[in-house]
Amino acid sequence: MHCQCVHEFGQPLRPDDRPDMTPRGTEVILSVTAAGVCHTDLHIREGGYDLGHGRKLEFAQRGIALPLVMGHETVGEVVAAGPDVGTLDRGKKYVVYPWIGCGTCAVCASGQEQLCMKPQFLGMHVDGGYATQIRVPHPKYLHEIGDIPPENAAPLACSGLTAYGALKKVESTLKDHALLVIGAGGLGLMCAQLLQALGAKAPVFVDIDPVKRASALAAGACAAVDPRAADAVAQIHAAAGEAPLAAIDFVGAEATAELGFDALGKGGTYVIVGLFGGAAPWALPLIAVRALTIRGSYTGSPGEFAELMQLARNGAIKPIPTTCYKLDEAEDVLNSLAGGKIVGRAILAGV
Repeated sequence: MHCQCVHEFGQPLRPDDRPDMTPRGTEVILSVTAAGVCHTDLHIREGGYDLGHGRKLEFAQRGIALPLVMGHETVGEVVAAGPDVGTLDRGKKYVVYPWIGCGTCAVCASGQEQLCMKPQFLGMHVDGGYATQIRVPHPKYLHEIGDIPPENAAPLACSGLTAYGALKKVESTLKDHALLVIGAGGLGLMCAQLLQALGAKAPVFVDIDPVKRASALAAGACAAVDPRAADAVAQIHAAAGEAPLAAIDFVGAEATAELGFDALGKGGTYVIVGLFGGAAPWALPLIAVRALTIRGSYTGSPGEFAELMQLARNGAIKPIPTTCYKLDEAEDVLNSLAGGKIVGRAILAGV
């Protein structure tokens, strides 16, 4: 098998050639058809997150060992299965649920594997999809993609699920109130598609990039605001017809946190998804005075992924823009993503 690996944090990916994988027990080996490139991969390559105030979360101290094959948005075909797998249709393509927990703790038993304290996430804690093969520990993590093209199915495992998991946290507001969406990258555009599938009101988008604002409008936003405008909050309120009761921040930077906080109405909920980095800019008394809820959202549960895939197979989700690249272009694609040059999602498809 051929793969692209992080050998040293902060350094470019390097190619590796390894023996083909052999499954054990309930493991399934897939031949990778498509692998999405995600902003999280940038943080992994860099070795951590900026926590603000000069602090950094170091992945080397958090159980991420090198060398590592990144890639947590993976579609593939079964090429081998362990003796305990049972019946599995090898003629179908599957997208992999990558947010795998230890499988034995109370959190995993509750159906929230993505919150496990001993994670085994594909592409983060164990090798993922920037390769010609990937090892999946159990067939329960495989979801048929049906007629969905692999390059459109792969991002559902992260950008789709992350957007869906965040939307579920503000679901009660969506039909009657316009959601504020910060960031019109792959996650934001997926969120726009899901809002339409859920029958929600058209959202208000915010992004500094005019090309991405245009993409948001094409995806169904009622307005797309430049956050650098002096009257950005007033524009958001005018477009939504009120101060929004919910905002989802797919960037997670200090500037976006300030804007999202300022734009929310009393009793509103601000959901932070993005991991750009920094520290909270809010005045603490205003959280209480305005009765705001601030919460994080980290991908989604296995059950939410099953719901999402059912929506996708039924045709309720239109594909976001995708561009396909060769596996050995992974480093160049990451650099383009870091420079804000990718619209929608970049997909590694083929060696």
